[in-house]
Amino acid sequence: MKLSVVTTLYRSAPTIGEFYRRVIAAAEQITHDIEVLMVNDGSPDDSLDLALALHQADPRVVVVDLARNFGHHKAMMTGLGHATGDLVFLIDSDLDEDPELLASFHERFMKGDCDVVYGIQQTRRGGLVERISGAVFFSLVDALSDHRIPRNLATVRLMTRDYVRALVRHRDREFVISQLWQLTGFRQVAVPFRKSLGSPTTYSLRMRTEMAVKYLTTTSTKLLYFILYAGIAIFALSVATILFYVSRYLASGIGVDGFTSLIVSIWFFGGLTTCILGVIGIYVANIVSETKRRPYTVVQRVHRRELAAAEGSNVIRVPPGAGVSTAALDRKR
Repeated sequence: MKLSVVTTLYRSAPTIGEFYRRVIAAAEQITHDIEVLMVNDGSPDDSLDLALALHQADPRVVVVDLARNFGHHKAMMTGLGHATGDLVFLIDSDLDEDPELLASFHERFMKGDCDVVYGIQQTRRGGLVERISGAVFFSLVDALSDHRIPRNLATVRLMTRDYVRALVRHRDREFVISQLWQLTGFRQVAVPFRKSLGSPTTYSLRMRTEMAVKYLTTTSTKLLYFILYAGIAIFALSVATILFYVSRYLASGIGVDGFTSLIVSIWFFGGLTTCILGVIGIYVANIVSETKRRPYTVVQRVHRRELAAAEGSNVIRVPPGAGVSTAALDRKR
């Protein structure tokens, strides 16, 4: 059995050395046929240099260097597309999630009743803003998304090669990877764990908000129906109001006066219209992005030893147009 460990690098210089030592130690308890794929997502620090040094010292380390920063989720999908193992362990390199989780995940996997073992946080880590923003995100997903995701879902997961092959066949250009994890299906089992307190998160409140908007506008049709029903309700209310005032005027001659009521109505309907157009505009922007069929990442170079071994049947190939630039996949190193 071959085991692939996939991680991404972005401002990972302080943790990459310890991550490598701990994940190798955990993986060697399972098998000695190991590869550690490190995807450099345009990291501005010296993460790439440190990863290349590890690659020179240990041929089991494979470095996938992206042409620029494409984002955490797209970098993870690229790494999964290059993995060659029968089992694939996905984990962040910032040590938020202990590499030693591999042992407990593998123990659960060996029961034979699942294809994926994934982690969920027992309690959300972080300060008040982080906990509240996480709770709001999952509440919105539960209420508006067409596909629910497990609450407090984490990155760390152990997957079979068949599952990963199915996962990388998704052709979405704009996506949140947690949705694709669920859409891919197969037998998935959750394992609760606690995140480490030593590493600060790289997801700011702005990034969390952007991810929530992207998730809802790429997975939810309920939001569009909500806008439709809200528009119908407001239209019905306005018609009823008009009929009331017209009938009152015809019956008793009492007209409608007041500058304030007019301005409030204009601001209300103007704001509502702008909000509706904004939501629809986001959907249209996502449609435009999907129709362009651009690769969601561009691989600048793959640093891998023994390339012939990587070209065997274990290679998880990304189908043409599936979102990863294939120009650099088969280039000789």
